[in-house]
Amino acid sequence: MVLKSTSASDVSVYQVSGTNVARSLPDWIAKKRKRSLKNDLDYQNRVELIQDFEFNEASNKIRVTKDGQYAMATGTYKPQIHVYDFNNLSLKFERHTDAENVDFLLLSNDWTKSVHLQNDRSIQFQNKGGLYYSTRIPKFGRTLAYNDVNCDLYIGASGDELYRLNLEQGRFLNPFKLDINEEKATAVGGGGVNHVSINSANGLVAVGLEDSVVEFWDPRARSRVSKLYLENTIDNSDFTVTTTSFRNDGINFACGTSNGYSYLYDLRASEPSIVKDHGYGFEIKKLIWLDDVPGSSDKILACDKRIAKIWDRLDGKAYASMEPNVDINDIEHVPGTGMFFTANEGIPMHTYYIPNLGPSPEWCSFLDSITEELEEKPSDSVYSNYRFITRDDVKKLNIKHLVGTKVLRSYMHGFFINTELYDKVSLIANPNAYKDEREREIRKRIEKERESRIRSSGAVQKPKIKINKDLVERLSEKRGDKVAENVMTDDRFKEMFEDEEFQVDEDDYDYKQLNPVKSARETEEGASKRIRALTAAEESDEERIAMREERKNGTRRGIYSDNESESEDDENEGEQVELTKKEKKQIQKEVAAIQRKKKERQESERFMSDIKVGTKGVAADTTHDVSFGKKVREMRNEESEKKENSSILHRNHRGEAELTFIPQKQAKPKKKTVKYASEVEDSEDEEKEKDNGRSKPRFEGTRRASKNVFRGM
Repeated sequence: MVLKSTSASDVSVYQVSGTNVARSLPDWIAKKRKRSLKNDLDYQNRVELIQDFEFNEASNKIRVTKDGQYAMATGTYKPQIHVYDFNNLSLKFERHTDAENVDFLLLSNDWTKSVHLQNDRSIQFQNKGGLYYSTRIPKFGRTLAYNDVNCDLYIGASGDELYRLNLEQGRFLNPFKLDINEEKATAVGGGGVNHVSINSANGLVAVGLEDSVVEFWDPRARSRVSKLYLENTIDNSDFTVTTTSFRNDGINFACGTSNGYSYLYDLRASEPSIVKDHGYGFEIKKLIWLDDVPGSSDKILACDKRIAKIWDRLDGKAYASMEPNVDINDIEHVPGTGMFFTANEGIPMHTYYIPNLGPSPEWCSFLDSITEELEEKPSDSVYSNYRFITRDDVKKLNIKHLVGTKVLRSYMHGFFINTELYDKVSLIANPNAYKDEREREIRKRIEKERESRIRSSGAVQKPKIKINKDLVERLSEKRGDKVAENVMTDDRFKEMFEDEEFQVDEDDYDYKQLNPVKSARETEEGASKRIRALTAAEESDEERIAMREERKNGTRRGIYSDNESESEDDENEGEQVELTKKEKKQIQKEVAAIQRKKKERQESERFMSDIKVGTKGVAADTTHDVSFGKKVREMRNEESEKKENSSILHRNHRGEAELTFIPQKQAKPKKKTVKYASEVEDSEDEEKEKDNGRSKPRFEGTRRASKNVFRGM
């Protein structure tokens, strides 16, 4: 058993029961444990403070009787009432009701007499036998308060009236007519009474309203004594009064608001002594003065749905806090002790114990002796019985055949395995694991002792770089040597320059995809090498390097020598020659440069040969008597043919052909006309006189309808 504990300013808060007490385990582990609780040592050794201290769905309210021997709680679902006996640490009985409980009060010192306000506007009176009497009110109720002096039961509802039910006379009395600002009340959700509290010293009744006003009534005179207006000087937003509380001295008064503020007043002054911000912005559900605890009379507890805080009422300094995983509906303090009960939205109700506020109750005095022993240590793992392993670990341990069985439970990107089973399997997979671990631990201690020795200033050296030297050089160029040294000595990155598994392979495909472009310096050097022609000495050096590379490759393959003995000798020599990665890369670059330059020389020679052939053809043509105009016409004809033949033929890898062309208009064929001899002569004359223009009509010899027919005869 491990107790969940939190510590703030040397004040320990122990969670005795609730959702945070048990270890957070997956659902399949919880189901398995429920089936085999007999064999579970953790379950057998648990500390269950009160048996069945829970509801099926959620709990609404909880109260402790005045004699401190019982606790009554209401919850859902179904709506029910539980009574717990502290002497037996168990559930005494449970009762079911027709409607859900809104609020209830204990009228006697024990659980035998209680009154319950239901959400169907009914008020039920319960005794030992069960339901004793039930009545109804005109509007939906919100809160209850009971005056022991005159036996008046005050019921706060959604209207502008505070209902009074006198239990001595057994009838309703005239209600208190409240002065509610309807405009302000409707702005925050309607008018009504949110909370009623009674001062045990003088009988003063405080009524918290929805229009940020607290009215004080005197039950003896049945009249309003005073009105307290609350102001929000921080953001000037509208809020309501959600809870009120009197201190036992009859002078101090506290109230909480819907925006998360607590106001502390002295009834002799109109201004608040302290305004405390709860910090979350949720409405304050309850305020408790911790007066009956020795040594903590100046403490007050304020609770919202997220957290319950204890702070000093004089200076507002935080003292302790209780924060469950679920929303809080109600909180109750066991008088004279440091124990608190919370009713919340979770299935189990929570129990907190603060030893600094007071001792544990008599019925659980053993808590004082076991809290420190069962306190959760920060080093305790959450899954102490199970270990998480990845798929790579499964391969290393050679337990792939167990995947899918109950031994390996799949979870996210790996599996859960029992810790004892993992130790056995790892020992079988690596019998020398303990020995290796021992040697590593000894080596680490020796290195630490060496580092602690006093060294001279001259012995201080820079950290050695085993791998990724290029990365260090680039980093020192960009950021400086000091930054590079800090990176190499940093515990987070130093393995990147020591462990070979972090070696950056620049020839890898993924690296080239992530870094497709080299640095500007490398590209400029490569461009200068391509532009500049090789000298005779460089060519001879490159040929010699290429021959050396070919010889080494030949000796490795055993094909360099014709004789078997020579090939064997060369193979032995090739085995002795061991090149580093850098030398291999350099040789590959030089061979590639030689091949590229050979290709450029071949292209230049081919170009020069084409030029020579062209000059010879021109010289042969010049021997004939060819005019310059004829050559120009031939060139134009060739260009026109190229323009006309504008189609382009493409072939793909499957052999299919694709033809693209520009459509052109086809010339209309000329009509053939019969020419007479005179027309032929005229055409000859036209050819002769083309440059001088037309001298005769185009249609000679045809009939004319104009008046100038005889002019041309």
